[in-house]
Amino acid sequence: MMTNYRIVARAERDVLGEGPHWSVRSGTLFWVDIVGQRLWSLTLADDRLRSWAMPEKICWVVEQAGSADLLAGFKSGVADVSLDPFVIRPRLSPEPARPHNRLNDAKVDPTGRLWFGSKDDRDQEASGALYSLDSSGRVRRHDDGYQVTNGPAFSPEGDWLYHTDSGRGLVYRFPLGADGMLGERSIFIQFEQGWGAPDGMTTDAEGYLWIAHWGGGRVSRFDPNGQLDRSIALPATNITSCTFAGPRLDRMFVTSASLKTDGGEMQGVLFEIEPGVTGLAPIAFAGRAL
Repeated sequence: MMTNYRIVARAERDVLGEGPHWSVRSGTLFWVDIVGQRLWSLTLADDRLRSWAMPEKICWVVEQAGSADLLAGFKSGVADVSLDPFVIRPRLSPEPARPHNRLNDAKVDPTGRLWFGSKDDRDQEASGALYSLDSSGRVRRHDDGYQVTNGPAFSPEGDWLYHTDSGRGLVYRFPLGADGMLGERSIFIQFEQGWGAPDGMTTDAEGYLWIAHWGGGRVSRFDPNGQLDRSIALPATNITSCTFAGPRLDRMFVTSASLKTDGGEMQGVLFEIEPGVTGLAPIAFAGRAL
């Protein structure tokens, strides 16, 4: 198991760091602290850190095509977020009949369609679901009955969607049609005992899947057949997600959580590791900002 990392210097530690997203437009890495209710940014050119306090749990952000506003997932639903000046404009609430749920993890597919999941914020029921939001504003529920949704990620060609139920230790794979509809779900990876649980994911340019291990203290790379290729160990217990960043997409940033740990100084930090491969350029959501 490889050990090659640096820690991004911050006085703070994330309670539940998640959702790292690389902004090509601004040269900035964004990520969230869900439980800490804070959005963070790191400008790579000068290592400038910024953060914004949020009025509720913020679960992810992505860029939007043709707009400086971010699209964000909150406990209450999806909203447009302007940072300068700071304004939140609610867009939709996909689960009005599930008041105990919150959103959890999202990514945009190669066509510009947003995919996002939900979970029971009390961790009591398997009430999570997988949704898509297209450029016209239409929301579809594609799959249901998750304990903890995580991921999602896509093959380089955009013909496969990977999605995780962390509570069950499973990474699923779905055929993804050009029309945005999913084919039959199959189990792609079952995490072994001692690995922890699969959390956030990303795909590299070679079609390999990188998965964060919640409770497993590492990030692992799996080949297109679901076989373990290699792992990179990190000095934090709950590793939550990862993304490629930088002008050449050859840097990888990894989030972690201090939640449900011994509270050591490495828990909840932002790591940078050397992946040895390049990633896929992130796609902006194709819908129009409000």
